[in-house]
Amino acid sequence: MLRSLLLFLMGTVLAFGQDQSKLDSYWSMDLYGGSIIKHNKDVAQLVQAHPWGLMASYNFRTHGQNYWQQVYGYPDWGFSLLYQDFDNTTLGQNIAVYGHYAFYFFKRHLQFKVGQGISYNTNPFDLEDNFKNTAFGSHLMSSTFFLLNYQQRITAVLGVHAGLGLLHHSNGNSRAPNNGNNMVLFNVGASYDFDTETVYEYQRQDRQDFSEPVHFNAVFRIGWNESDYLSLGQHPFIAIGAYADKRLGYTSSVLLGAEYFYSEALATEIDYVEAAFPNRVDGSENASRIGLFAGHELHLGAISVPAHLGYYVYWPYEYQSRVYARIGVKYKFYKNLFATISLKAHGAKAEGIEWGIGYRI
Repeated sequence: MLRSLLLFLMGTVLAFGQDQSKLDSYWSMDLYGGSIIKHNKDVAQLVQAHPWGLMASYNFRTHGQNYWQQVYGYPDWGFSLLYQDFDNTTLGQNIAVYGHYAFYFFKRHLQFKVGQGISYNTNPFDLEDNFKNTAFGSHLMSSTFFLLNYQQRITAVLGVHAGLGLLHHSNGNSRAPNNGNNMVLFNVGASYDFDTETVYEYQRQDRQDFSEPVHFNAVFRIGWNESDYLSLGQHPFIAIGAYADKRLGYTSSVLLGAEYFYSEALATEIDYVEAAFPNRVDGSENASRIGLFAGHELHLGAISVPAHLGYYVYWPYEYQSRVYARIGVKYKFYKNLFATISLKAHGAKAEGIEWGIGYRI
């Protein structure tokens, strides 16, 4: 509960951290329906019927108060509330809140909207009462959506839109089982403007050629996860990393680094496997791993979106795969200090949600 609350509060802080000296706001409402994607065999029994839902969004337009808004074509930001009915008693319903950004193309007729937030499931896995729900192992989860809409203004206050999207729910393996849920959807909706009398002008600044020399970073991450073997309990993990970054321009940096991992859940799993399947391990394996990674960081002012691809050079216990990936959100909150939230995964299988703090030299 605390970790999910922190995620929501951080998203709120990031959103309200933008310049709000001129707010141009509007409401939007969407009705959507679609199908669950069978991303692995363990969710095959859940791929039935056609889930549907509603999404209400409160949006703010940007007009170039900060330079990054101009660079990204004056995106919108805001908050969304979602209701999803899986039309499946095993899966129940989800209610979610998000912080979102919306980016525009083709004279602002094409909108790409992405949101990240917290989802609550009404009927998660229970070994006695709901053992078929292998998608959701907990009530609270992280949730992500992507929407690609074509929109058209009908009157001065009213607009309509329609498009396609992807909706994802997962607890990041903080509780087992956690196969998650992915839904491809079709949505239709409308938007309503509050103020059509005020004229908001797009501000333009001179182009900034932005680059930096190589900088070094240290980051400490922590989280909680659970083994795929049921009933082994939830345990903490840590990751300690160092990396170099090179800022190529205003929007992009490239990264190269190394990191050390220790997982108490993995140590518990090794002990269990040694006792239950003695031919698979000999007891000398440990729960530490060392990885090398390369990555990219997309900058939006004080906020950035890092993405890493790594390889374990030290991998004493064969857990999932030697290749791993990470994607998250990073926020520079004071001088050289930054906070980060990220999801670490091996292919389509999440290992955990990481909460980190770092320092850039």
